[in-house]
Amino acid sequence: MSFAFDLLLAAALLWSGGRSLSVDRLDRAIVLFIAFGLLMALAWARLAAPDIGLAEAAIGAGLTGALLLDAYGALKRRKE
Repeated sequence: MSFAFDLLLAAALLWSGGRSLSVDRLDRAIVLFIAFGLLMALAWARLAAPDIGLAEAAIGAGLTGALLLDAYGALKRRKE
């Protein structure tokens, strides 16, 4: 059961990472980047490194995701 979950997590990481690089809309790429960061935090927790997982969730998905969404909003307002 544990191996199947790890395999599914690895597949989800590869899919979300590749998809966030190849998607054509910027807002979807940002959401996929945030999802990738949360999956990466889960992977770190599975590797018995919860401190790195918490840092990844807080900085990678949380702070960076919020900054990217704010920059996207400013870019969208500037276009209009």
